[in-house]
Amino acid sequence: MAASAEDQGGGGRYGEDVFRPEQEGEDERIDYGALAYDEITMARLRALGAGPGWRCLDVGAGTGTVSRRLLEEAGVDSVLAVDRDVRFLARRPVPGLEVQESDITAPGFVTGRFRLVHARFVLMHLPERERVVANLAELVAPGGVLVLSDAVDLTNERTPDTPYTEVMRAMWLGLRAGIGTDVSWVPSCPQLLRGAGLVRAAAELYVPPLTPGSPISRFWADTWERSREAMLATGTVDDDTIDAALLYLDSDECAALSAGMLTAWGWKPGPAE
Repeated sequence: MAASAEDQGGGGRYGEDVFRPEQEGEDERIDYGALAYDEITMARLRALGAGPGWRCLDVGAGTGTVSRRLLEEAGVDSVLAVDRDVRFLARRPVPGLEVQESDITAPGFVTGRFRLVHARFVLMHLPERERVVANLAELVAPGGVLVLSDAVDLTNERTPDTPYTEVMRAMWLGLRAGIGTDVSWVPSCPQLLRGAGLVRAAAELYVPPLTPGSPISRFWADTWERSREAMLATGTVDDDTIDAALLYLDSDECAALSAGMLTAWGWKPGPAE
């Protein structure tokens, strides 16, 4: 997905220059992230009321784990799952799931109104976030809710230097330069929702534990391998540094904070349809 020229220097695209869906194991990498975050996502969506009678839109649906769980566990009526590449979605059909291949930055990428509009780890890769959030808010039916989740970087200049923090910093720097990924704005997400005309905006933060062999540790290991070229291009790490970080991540010596997931939500004024 395109990067913002005004915010970032990179002109590459997620899914083309890095994290390509045709690359072997990319669906498995996405599913490791799902294993780390799906329970938290589903607990929040259920707490917001997702259930029977709800028509839902899952934006940037990836392999479709949230879409399917909304149908199978929360019992919503239908889910429209949208992504720029739907090969992983199409492999796992379930009743009530509709799949649509679209770029959500395109005007009118989908029509209709939804009780729930959900996007996870999508906006961090997109340009013109205020416009995209405003467009997503327009798709929320009166009385419905827009739920956005994105990553929060917990490494800074005061975080102890370890192989993990060195490589995480290089990863964020490399992805920002290459494809425009930017998580610096994520704490302001509740304000973006208010700016889009939504009310009762709120947010929460979840940080999964980094333990050897855990889904989130395997997700970061795969993500580093796929973004290795982008990290090397920053000049801040070399192959030995990345390899040392991979060993550290899978060892009992690892004592670090994963990037967190901030989830923010806001409601469309009006009675529920």
